[in-house]
Amino acid sequence: MARVRAAGAAASRLGHRPGLADDWTVRAHAATGYAGGPLSHMSALAVHGVVDNEVTRLNVTVASPSRVRTSRWLRVHRSRNPFVVVRARGLPATTIARSLVDTWGDAHRSRAMRGFDAVAREAFLRATRERRVRVVELHAELEMRPELPGRAALVELLGLIGSGAQSELEIFAVRHVLAVPGLPPARQQHRVLLPDGPVFLDAAWPEVKLAIELDGAAFHGSQEARERDLRRDAALAAMGWLVIRFSYRRVTRDPTACRAQIAAAYRSRLSDVAMPDISPPGMSGAGTTVAR
Repeated sequence: MARVRAAGAAASRLGHRPGLADDWTVRAHAATGYAGGPLSHMSALAVHGVVDNEVTRLNVTVASPSRVRTSRWLRVHRSRNPFVVVRARGLPATTIARSLVDTWGDAHRSRAMRGFDAVAREAFLRATRERRVRVVELHAELEMRPELPGRAALVELLGLIGSGAQSELEIFAVRHVLAVPGLPPARQQHRVLLPDGPVFLDAAWPEVKLAIELDGAAFHGSQEARERDLRRDAALAAMGWLVIRFSYRRVTRDPTACRAQIAAAYRSRLSDVAMPDISPPGMSGAGTTVAR
């Protein structure tokens, strides 16, 4: 999972540097007023709250042609395509979809900063995971950019996101864990209605009520999150589901064993489906398996 580490390092290098006297928002207002165009690329993602770092060098996009020039603290992008301007934190900015695609292209230039591509990937995953933008909007934006650097890789990423992947861990699992020989494809982000409301399973084989949950540290590291997971697993078990939880470490270090465990559980559940349940009330075989 080198992408995750690279994203953190690159984000740190891209972020605001101590010693700059001017407040970022003040400089952003000045930059957009001077250029006559909105914040774009990483600067727009920052003002939209899709990335946490307010990048020191501001990015703006202007209609081509324009006489405004790039400087040390301002990068001016010229666009031949029309673009929509929205307001975010009181500042003019390109839309989230446009900003993401712009950033992706920037990150895949031949001289892009090392690790910038991982920052761009995480921005796409975060924006779609938080439902800030729809995949269809990103595809529409991409259609207007046939020569975008890294376009093929972005098409692949959007396909994975469209199938339900919400993190790099889930993407890794799709490629190395969930494609189990002899089993039908798993359903990602499968919706199950519990008494307290709907939940979405990372992956599931609903025909045998087998669920896979991937415990990434970023989302399941707190005691509160673990308690929430336990309550949800108990509710699923009451409905006959078997939940297998895989840790980040297990998924990334031993995907072969994960696939074998899934295959064994699926076949066992398939046999149970074919046989009548004669267990006493409250003693069915459903439950949770934690694989660390």
